[in-house]
Amino acid sequence: MDFLLESFKLLTWQDLVMIAVGIILIVLAITKNMEPALLLPMGFGAILVNLPLTGVINQNLENIGEVAGAIQWLYEGVIEASEIFPLLLFIGIGAMIDFGPLLSNPKLIFFGAAAQAGIFLTIIAASLLGFGLADASAIGIIGAADGPTSILVANVLNSKYLGAISVAAYSYMALVPIIQPFCIKLVTTKKERRIRMDYKPKQVSKTAKIIFPIAVTIVAGLIAPQSVALVGFLMFGNLIKECGVLNTLSETASKVLANLITLLLGLTISFSMRAEEFVSLQTLMILGLGLVAFVFDTICGVLFAKFINLFTKKKINPMVGGAGISAFPMSARVVQKLGLEEDPENHLLMHAVSANVSGQIASVLAGGVILSIVPGMLG
Repeated sequence: MDFLLESFKLLTWQDLVMIAVGIILIVLAITKNMEPALLLPMGFGAILVNLPLTGVINQNLENIGEVAGAIQWLYEGVIEASEIFPLLLFIGIGAMIDFGPLLSNPKLIFFGAAAQAGIFLTIIAASLLGFGLADASAIGIIGAADGPTSILVANVLNSKYLGAISVAAYSYMALVPIIQPFCIKLVTTKKERRIRMDYKPKQVSKTAKIIFPIAVTIVAGLIAPQSVALVGFLMFGNLIKECGVLNTLSETASKVLANLITLLLGLTISFSMRAEEFVSLQTLMILGLGLVAFVFDTICGVLFAKFINLFTKKKINPMVGGAGISAFPMSARVVQKLGLEEDPENHLLMHAVSANVSGQIASVLAGGVILSIVPGMLG
């Protein structure tokens, strides 16, 4: 009974807030199917790390001494030491992606680049709001709608806001079907949304699909050396898929490995969701800035498509530009649905998929560029 009373006395209102946040994340994961593989373990982990005297984080207990905590061990022993979890997750993501539509229509790769502009605009905004360059850069990456890249950049730059950045990145990824339609309709007219695009798929050879991940890795390594880990692991996963001789490994990477790493990543991230670090004005600002980054990335992709249409006879439906973010394949599905709402015979899915997979490449390149530039600016 005394131990129970002591535990209650140690609970603060901030702890209770974080326990409530954990419960909300679990509810959203289960009832709304919002990134359940990550939000559920993250939510449960938030509950664990904010309960007093649990031993999931290192604690000094009376008459016992220091007790090593499992979640803190995972965080300090694995994530901070090597950032290996996000990189391993990229292998699984690469094994899920088919670059065939993009290779069939390579000009759409530029939409992936355009849709990353919100990252750099948000870095400027975060800096003006008082965040240091490292934290501002990590916050900006939320706009890529790429959770693993956000986590890796925040870790490498040693941002103290990892928990808030992770929650924002994955929450906005899950909210793609809600946020993107509003953003796209905001900057397009009904006439533009009804533009039809014929899809005449070109046959992409197996050789081209094998060469592509190797070539992208080499080019990325020459342009932005710090992106090699990000791009390389993504492309390695895709090479496993396309080579045709590692089908079992490809299936394991895309299912078992990806799910297992996501599960462990969610629990590990929860270490940075302790009340003393998470419950602050800065967390609310990060959530707001993350939304700004996400919105601007979508809008910049759409506006880029409209800009291209000024110089071409064969018009591009500007909604396809909005699919240039990294949220694969949710963003492509959003564009397809919006296209069918305006014209039941206007199928934009394959064009949107091409832009969407280019966004996967562009987001990790953007992360690599930031990791190449920011540490040097920090001295």
